[in-house]
Amino acid sequence: MSFDASFAWRQGLLAVAALCGAALAAAQPQGGLYIAGAGFSFKVAAERAMSQTRGGQRFFLLSLPPETAALGVSSATPAQRRLRERVLAANGVLLVCQRDIDNGRIAAASLAAGVVPVRGWPPLGGPALPPGERYFPDENPAQLPASNEALRQLRSTCA
Repeated sequence: MSFDASFAWRQGLLAVAALCGAALAAAQPQGGLYIAGAGFSFKVAAERAMSQTRGGQRFFLLSLPPETAALGVSSATPAQRRLRERVLAANGVLLVCQRDIDNGRIAAASLAAGVVPVRGWPPLGGPALPPGERYFPDENPAQLPASNEALRQLRSTCA
């Protein structure tokens, strides 16, 4: 094989490898679910989420009281507001439990724009998820984890 043919063959192989790598990167699963308030502050959970999630992957940050203060319009400190904006800019989704809104631990009107309330598992005798469905009819699946494991953990935490 001549130098030119060998060089062209290697270049072609590198191009195919680059395309496969780009396709694999585009098909990567979502980032994980991180929880602030379960032994971790909002700051620690947010920084961990951003450092452990590949660039561009969507990840989920659930905040439990009292760490939900970081998600409030007026309750967040300037540093918490900046960190919250960094999470959103890094493709993070900020979540709170609907039960904390329902029981008055969080005032829904005080939450920053874009914070998504999430329901836990329905109580016995309550309105159940439709058979074969992962989401309640009024939930937006684009705002929740695609991973069954992460969605189960989220629903269990918010039950």
